[in-house]
Amino acid sequence: MRYSLTYSTEGKIRVNSKKVIVITGASGGIGAAAARRLHADGHTVVLTGRSPEKTRAIATELGVDSYVADFTRLDDVARLAAEVTGAYPRIDVLANNAGGMFGPQTRTVDGFEKTFQVNHLAPFLLTRLLLDTLIASRASVIQTSSTVRFTKTIDLTDLDHDRHFDAVHAYGAAKLENILFTQELHRRYHAEGIAAASFYPGNVLTGFGAEATKPIIRLVRRVAANPLGRRLFSTPEQGADQLVWLAQGTPGVDWESGAYYYRRAVTEPSNAQAFDEALARGLWERSLQLTAGTRQTP
Repeated sequence: MRYSLTYSTEGKIRVNSKKVIVITGASGGIGAAAARRLHADGHTVVLTGRSPEKTRAIATELGVDSYVADFTRLDDVARLAAEVTGAYPRIDVLANNAGGMFGPQTRTVDGFEKTFQVNHLAPFLLTRLLLDTLIASRASVIQTSSTVRFTKTIDLTDLDHDRHFDAVHAYGAAKLENILFTQELHRRYHAEGIAAASFYPGNVLTGFGAEATKPIIRLVRRVAANPLGRRLFSTPEQGADQLVWLAQGTPGVDWESGAYYYRRAVTEPSNAQAFDEALARGLWERSLQLTAGTRQTP
């Protein structure tokens, strides 16, 4: 562990750091940019990523702990949760930042559509497995979402999009699921000390859609490769601003739990499904069912 521990007169462990912040998807893009800023501000940053080489490189640069987990494997998520809770008795912030848009419909080893599992189901499971520590720490849980303006209807009986798969729709649905998960997490656990928020980082130039083959995504990548086109996009550092602001802020003072943010302001998601409380509850219950067979699930 990179932070030091002392003991109070009551024998309770104290972490000598501003906050302990766990960031998933921290091997590049928004996650790495946020980690650099938060570390520079004196927080204990814990990095997780899929690539051993990239994750290790950022961790070595900052001199912090890191863990490798592939979110296409739910057993990896369970192992990650066990390793992190074993090393960190306190977690002040969990930033569920890992995600991506992928190509043709692909099943993970767990049998789920890849976009759905990586963007929603794996972060849901990780949060659930860390829940006891998060509640005890009165933690904040932050979800990196997106604009959901063009997201089609979420069908709880077809979360893998078997009836009609489209890479862009699958990604948009997963980002809407991030918002619904945030609201339901707030509803269920805010009274126990959990604060939750989701945010749209803007159109950020990262490699999140590198595996996507849909023509519109190829067009976006061509535009982004043009110096003039780049002006339409934000840098990872700019996209990380809200994650850093939420992570460093105090819920109830600096930001409102359960809300969706854009440019540091509460924003109404541009999709009516985001306000569907029954859908949020149904998604939570369905996600519990789908992860029930994973090791160490509470």
